[in-house]
Amino acid sequence: MLDMENNTNEKVSCLIIGSGPAGYTAAIYASRANLHPVLYQGIQPGGQLTITTEVENYPGYPEGIQGPEMMVHFENQAKRMGADIRYGLATAVDFSVRPLKVQIDEEKWIEADSVIISTGASAKWLGLPSEERLNGYGVSACAVCDGFFFKGKEVAIVGAGDTAAEEALYLSKLCTTVHMIVRKGQMRASKVMQDRVLNTANIQVYWNADTDEIIGDKKVEAVRIKNNQSGELTTIPVSAFFVAIGHQPNSGIFKDFIDMDETGYINTIPGTSKTNVEGVFAAGDVQDKTYRQAVTAAGSGCMAALDAERYLGEKGLH
Repeated sequence: MLDMENNTNEKVSCLIIGSGPAGYTAAIYASRANLHPVLYQGIQPGGQLTITTEVENYPGYPEGIQGPEMMVHFENQAKRMGADIRYGLATAVDFSVRPLKVQIDEEKWIEADSVIISTGASAKWLGLPSEERLNGYGVSACAVCDGFFFKGKEVAIVGAGDTAAEEALYLSKLCTTVHMIVRKGQMRASKVMQDRVLNTANIQVYWNADTDEIIGDKKVEAVRIKNNQSGELTTIPVSAFFVAIGHQPNSGIFKDFIDMDETGYINTIPGTSKTNVEGVFAAGDVQDKTYRQAVTAAGSGCMAALDAERYLGEKGLH
């Protein structure tokens, strides 16, 4: 039984958890529908875009925009519409009761007639200090987002699954050579994706290889790899290093109530943002393992707010 001794009994109509493009867009639409949404920003206000540099593929910014600046625009628009934006992290939920209950910062419980989960996903990293230091300066976890900046250059990508294969193929259309680093002697990717990679002339695969170091002072200049059988070190000059070893959806606190796939992505009813719990909706990367783009996250945030509005109306709660 969850401890609700410190429950302040604050009651809201629509509670939004998370503040990336999905959360802020949901807040904009929910505000315009007079749902008076309360949004808690979570551990990373603004989401993954706050750790990127230039964003060139979001509509409406013909000159491109810095990721953190774009998320300030999102936040300011949500505030202008009347959304109540707060610092704080959702730390527990109880979706077995009505109203729904969400705990903030392990202290305060909030009751909500509807909840929109937009907690996003976090890229998995190798854990190298140089990877963290050069993140945004040639190190990226999204080839589709950042590959264009390295057109006509040599790049490296680490990973062995379908996503890594897809991103390597995407990069091969832009870059002169794609150096693909695979930890084992085979890929996890599907046979068709492996065949495409191996049949692409400008993708060079390094088998049984680990990333030893990403080299560069203020930007990526090379990657040093280590053959995990012979121990041999090889330095490859590259302008970018892409990490494609997977993402982890930030969904752990919901696992006792919300249906998810085996990797933790929230299952939604196709064509909607509805989860298996009535009144709980999911938007953005926490339920999208396929596209993971700011524009698709924003679109699903819109869907979630509209679904919440309809739900509240049908229940006579709005």
